[in-house]
Amino acid sequence: MGCRPHHPQGDRPGVSEESNDKSLGTGTRLTQGGRRDEWTGGIVNTPVWRASTILYDSVGDLRANASRDTHHRLFYGRRGTPTQWSLSEALNELEPGAEGTMLYPSGVAAIATALIAILSPGDELLVPDSAYDPTRSLANGLLKRMGVTTRFYDPMVGAGIEALIGPSTRAIFMESPGSLTFEVQDVPAIVAIAQAHGIATLLDNTWATPLLFPAIAKGVDYSILACTKYVVGHSDVMMGSVTAGPGRYDALRTTTYQLGQCVSPDDAWLGSRGLRTMGIRLREQGQSALVIANWLREQPEVARVLHPALPDCPGHDLFTRDFAGASGLFSIVLNGGSDAGRVAMVDGLRHFGIGFSWGGYESLALPIDPQFYRSATHWRAEGPMIRLQIGLEDSDDLIADLKAGLARFRAA
Repeated sequence: MGCRPHHPQGDRPGVSEESNDKSLGTGTRLTQGGRRDEWTGGIVNTPVWRASTILYDSVGDLRANASRDTHHRLFYGRRGTPTQWSLSEALNELEPGAEGTMLYPSGVAAIATALIAILSPGDELLVPDSAYDPTRSLANGLLKRMGVTTRFYDPMVGAGIEALIGPSTRAIFMESPGSLTFEVQDVPAIVAIAQAHGIATLLDNTWATPLLFPAIAKGVDYSILACTKYVVGHSDVMMGSVTAGPGRYDALRTTTYQLGQCVSPDDAWLGSRGLRTMGIRLREQGQSALVIANWLREQPEVARVLHPALPDCPGHDLFTRDFAGASGLFSIVLNGGSDAGRVAMVDGLRHFGIGFSWGGYESLALPIDPQFYRSATHWRAEGPMIRLQIGLEDSDDLIADLKAGLARFRAA
């Protein structure tokens, strides 16, 4: 299910000299990554290899196979087939300096496995107060039962994270920007402090993907994606990935196998299909989201727009320093009003669905209440909040829809 790059003759196996050329653009990498001839057989897309049992010619053949590298060799279905290996290798190629990438049945599974690979009873984990709620639930639930202590911290702490490090601190988790309130963390500063103390760093990089923030190149040990979002891009597959930096892959792979984590080949195939167009979708959705965010800033019913590319978003200076662009997810704070007004606005939207997740081709609107998910910081807002996922619809149509929604909010 994973594919660790080896370097026979100075190259990665099955990757053409052209696709291994570091001067190639992102679009070329997205198009060519993971398409080894030995896996595709000359077909453009790696076929769906479904398997549980792998048959051997003899007992001797079985024993010989078991004694060799089984990580990208047919051995047993849980270890993967070319369908899964193709996607994990393509994702790995997007992270310069990465050692290997593993796939998981959801983003939460990816986060959980990466943390379990690092932490042991008695260890302490640092988590930003702006983190995705399932990450907080994992820390306060399973990890706590394992004997791991979690300390939540202000996402804007930056190099001040050093004051929070104790003798049992083993890992620092980051999510930048936060998926509800969009604070941009000073990842390089936190990584530098962590490295000085021998502490592992993990980043939920789902919002930016490696296309907008190359986490491994920035020194992060584990770059985590909810591939359900931009990688798949069509709101029809649950999947996650963890890409490991130098010296971190063996522990991740071992823990993944011991937990029995694996992804179906059908889902991996859909992930690969989505990956090929991720660059185009991310660019289009990011541009449309910025147009809409700037329009919303001018509306009297909106108190604040929380979009990292806008100057009044916490950490905007870090965003302009570290990111190559913006994706399509942001939040708005309404100017006063009530939940009933927010409901009236959202319920009447024509081009925005109401639902969880994001990163698909369709726009979504979700009422959010960050104040209920904080413990280290206090969230204050001028009114109710809505998170907007901007899809591939025309921005003019989405603006007209939001304009009518704000009128309903005002009337309520």
